[in-house]
Amino acid sequence: MSLILDKVSHVYSPGNAYETVAIKDAIKDVSLKIEDNEFLGIIGHTGSGKSTLIQHMNGLLTPTSGTIYFNGKDTSEKDFPKKELRSKVGMVFQYPEHQLFEPTVFEDICFGPKNLGLSKEEIDDRVYEALRLVGFPEDLISASPFDLSGGQKRRAAIAGVLAMKPDILILDEPTAGLDPKGRDDILDMIKDMHEKTGNTVVLVSHSMEDIARLVDRIIVMNEGQVQFDDTPKEVYKNYKELEKMGLRAPQITYLMNDLRSFGFDVSTEATTVEEAKKEILSLYGKN
Repeated sequence: MSLILDKVSHVYSPGNAYETVAIKDAIKDVSLKIEDNEFLGIIGHTGSGKSTLIQHMNGLLTPTSGTIYFNGKDTSEKDFPKKELRSKVGMVFQYPEHQLFEPTVFEDICFGPKNLGLSKEEIDDRVYEALRLVGFPEDLISASPFDLSGGQKRRAAIAGVLAMKPDILILDEPTAGLDPKGRDDILDMIKDMHEKTGNTVVLVSHSMEDIARLVDRIIVMNEGQVQFDDTPKEVYKNYKELEKMGLRAPQITYLMNDLRSFGFDVSTEATTVEEAKKEILSLYGKN
């Protein structure tokens, strides 16, 4: 399922004194293609246009100019099925647990598939499959969503989107507000889910370390435009440019560059602890 943005711009409050383009939460002349089975990261400082960008991907926002294509079809055409787009491109917003509202976890996750007009058997299958994918405890399926821990609520909310069987799953800061263990658990779950389903995942995050260890490709947004679009290793080579945008590369990037400046023959392309460990041990001929 391909998703292509072709020179997409968005203006808030066009034509009046509050018009905003490429200053805060708007985008300008964005072109990119999201590939099948890809794990894509989007980073940028607050107001760089990340949220505006992803809301165009599933039709929540309409471009002021430019075109978005889903499976080769122009999503702005009058006969384009927006409902189908939103079921195929699932969106998990920040603090998605705030959208939980049914009496039980099971009923909440049923909500989306029910709106697709599926049979009870198909709905049940989808709900249990989604719960398995997010690692939700079976003994809490009949519990009230409001009695869950923060991490459990987050998993239930993500399961509700997965039950729609999207081809592309967009997660906007999925670990916001969680403690370190809860954050790591959710990210490990997302990685495992991606490997099991083969879905395309778009992860918006402010954590460079999380992005570095998870994604295949990074989009860096700055003032509403794409500044970098490449693999993590290639993007983080530009850490000085990232700093000028109010961003920082992973700490490992700085460590490896410092070691190199002190005369150690290590690669500065390492972006994770494991990669750095291998580089440093290789200096001593150890495995």
